[in-house]
Amino acid sequence: MSANIAATTDDDVQESRATSTRAALSSFIGTTVEWYDYFLYGTAAALVFPKVFFNELSPELATLASMASFAVAFVLRPLGGMVIGHFGDQMGRKKMLVFTLLVMGLCTAGIGFLPSYNSAGYWSPALLILLRIVQGFALGGEWGGAALMSVEHAPEGRRGLFGATMQMGVPAGLLVSTGAFALVSAMPDEQFFTWGWRLPFIFSLALLFVGMYIRLQVSEPPTFQKAKDSGNISRAPLLEVWQNEKKKTLIMVFFQTVANVGYFLITVYALTYITTKLHLPRSVASTGLLIAAAVDLFMQPVFGWLSDKVGRRVVYGFGAVFFGLYAFPLFWLLDTANPVLITIALSLGLGIGHASTGSLHGVIYAEQYPTRYRFSGSSTAYQLSGIISSAPTPLIAAWLVARSGNSMSVSWYVVVAAVISLVCVLLVKETYREPIDR
Repeated sequence: MSANIAATTDDDVQESRATSTRAALSSFIGTTVEWYDYFLYGTAAALVFPKVFFNELSPELATLASMASFAVAFVLRPLGGMVIGHFGDQMGRKKMLVFTLLVMGLCTAGIGFLPSYNSAGYWSPALLILLRIVQGFALGGEWGGAALMSVEHAPEGRRGLFGATMQMGVPAGLLVSTGAFALVSAMPDEQFFTWGWRLPFIFSLALLFVGMYIRLQVSEPPTFQKAKDSGNISRAPLLEVWQNEKKKTLIMVFFQTVANVGYFLITVYALTYITTKLHLPRSVASTGLLIAAAVDLFMQPVFGWLSDKVGRRVVYGFGAVFFGLYAFPLFWLLDTANPVLITIALSLGLGIGHASTGSLHGVIYAEQYPTRYRFSGSSTAYQLSGIISSAPTPLIAAWLVARSGNSMSVSWYVVVAAVISLVCVLLVKETYREPIDR
C-alpha cells in the first residue's frame, strides 16, 4: 500500500510539474504573440507611419503625430486592465486570455490592410488610431492574466523564474517583430512604403492561430480554482482593491517608472534617433535592436531565478541603479554612429537594465495582492503605470532633443525615473518567501 501511495505521490508531483511547465509555455507563447503585435506598431510608428499616414505634415510634426498614435493605446490600457481584470477575478484567467489574444491579433492584421493617407485622406490616420486604441484595451487585460497564469501555476520557491518566463514574451515579441521588419526593410523604399511594411502586420494572423491553440490547452491555476470552489470570489474586486490596497497600489503605479522609460526609450525612440538624428540606414537600427532583444530574452530568466534566491527588491533595485548610471553612456555610444557600438549600447540597456527589472514585473505585481482580487489589483496598478511612464517617453524624448538639440536632457529624464523607482523599491514589501495561496 505504501508503495502505491508513493507512486501516486510521484505521479502527482510529475503532473504538477507538467502543468506548471504548460502554463509557463502558454503564457510565454501567448505573450510573445501579443507583444509582437504591440511592438510591430512601435517600430512602424518610428520608421513608416510618418510617411504613410501623416505625410501631409512636416517631418518633425509627422514624427510627433506618429509617436502620439503609439502613445494613445496606453490611455485605454488601464480601462482594459480594470474591465478584463474584473471578469478575470470572477470567471477565470483563461477565458480572458483567449479574448485578449483574439482582439490583439485581429487589430494588428487590420492595420496591415489600412489605406494610406494619399488614398483615403484623414480616414486613414483615424482608422489607425481606432485600431490602436482597441489594441491598448486588449493588452490592458492580457498582461495581468498571463502573469497570474505563470505565477499561480509556479512551483513553490520558483515563482520568480516562472514569472520571468512569461515576461520573456516581451523581448521575444520584440525580437520577432524587429526581425520581420528587418527583412522587409531591405526592400527598395518604393516597395517598402507601398506594401512591404504591411507584410509583418498581416503575418500576425498566423501567429494568432498558434497562440490560440496553445492557450486553449491550459487549465485554470489551482489557486484561483480553489478560491472559486470555496466561493471566495469577489463581486466587486476593483472596489476591494480601492478599499484595502490604496497605498500599495499607488506605490506599484510608480514602481516600474525607470523600466518603462528605459525600455521605450530604447525600443521606440532610439529607432527615430538613429535614423533621423544620426541619419543612419533603417537596417542599423533594426539589426541593433534585434540583437539587443535576443540578449534581453536570454538574461530575463537569469534575473528571475536570482530573485528567487536573494529577493525581488535586491534584483530590481540593481536594475534601477544601472539604468540611472547608464543614461549618459547610452547616448555617448549611439552618437558615435558606429553600428557595432550602437548594437552594444542597445544590448546593454535591454540585457541588463530591462532584463533585471522587466523580468520581475509579473511576479512582483502578482505577489502584492491576494487571490480574491489579484487580477484586478495587479492589472490596474501595472497599466496605470503605463500612462504615466511608458506612453509619454518617446514623445518626451523627441521633444527634449528637438528643444535642446542634444540628448543630455533625455539622460537626466532617465535619472529622475531611476530615483522614483528606487524610492518605490524601498517602500514595497518583500514577498519572495511568502505563499501565493492567500
